[in-house]
Amino acid sequence: MSNKPGKGKVPFQVGGRTCAGSPGESLLEALRRYGYEVPSLCHHEAVSAYGACRLCLVEVGKAGRRRLTTSCNYPVQEGIEVFLDTGKVVRHRRTVLQLLLAMAPGAERVREIARDYGVADTPFKKDGDNGCILCGLCNRVCREIVGADAIGFASRGLDRKMTSPYDEENEACIGCGACVYVCPTRCIGMREEENIRRIDRWHRVLPMKACRKCGRSFAPAFQLDAIAARIGADRGTFDLCQDCR
Repeated sequence: MSNKPGKGKVPFQVGGRTCAGSPGESLLEALRRYGYEVPSLCHHEAVSAYGACRLCLVEVGKAGRRRLTTSCNYPVQEGIEVFLDTGKVVRHRRTVLQLLLAMAPGAERVREIARDYGVADTPFKKDGDNGCILCGLCNRVCREIVGADAIGFASRGLDRKMTSPYDEENEACIGCGACVYVCPTRCIGMREEENIRRIDRWHRVLPMKACRKCGRSFAPAFQLDAIAARIGADRGTFDLCQDCR
């Protein structure tokens, strides 16, 4: 890749190398595009940045001063110099990983990243078999992409959690499974049995629609109704599964 920034690009430095990002692009996305490995558990390019997991920390130098910052919600800026795996960055990441291991001791993805940084255990009290790290990805994809806004944060401090309103089944949830797909720790879980889709964490139980042609259950009927209403399509459009269309 050329070291010369293209027209309209924002140049910055990484270890003496000139890189460039698009205006408004996050530093994390620009770094990854250049092949730099920066860990993250709460970032997805399809939704807004949140900076929750704190693993994407880097040091940014500007006007002779350096500071630690999360790269997922730090926009590329002209003239900055980025320092990746410095001693300060690595120390902070290790502490963050110890906290995440306490929050989600059963999360394999967290343990995997922790091993990469030589963190085998945590001095903090473990939260039973909880797998949620409060990254907020499920909420953001539900709100920003699906448009359902069926789940959200509740309570504060040590009691903070992601849940449906009042910890009860919320009919705003269409059972699409987008939250399950983006969850970095795979703690939400979705299962289908006897023509029913269940998302236990949100207390959602939805009957599945059977394909008119092959008879195979392929999606929750509630989800198909919601999609048809949103795009103004005839409900019969969704009587066939993808394979039979």
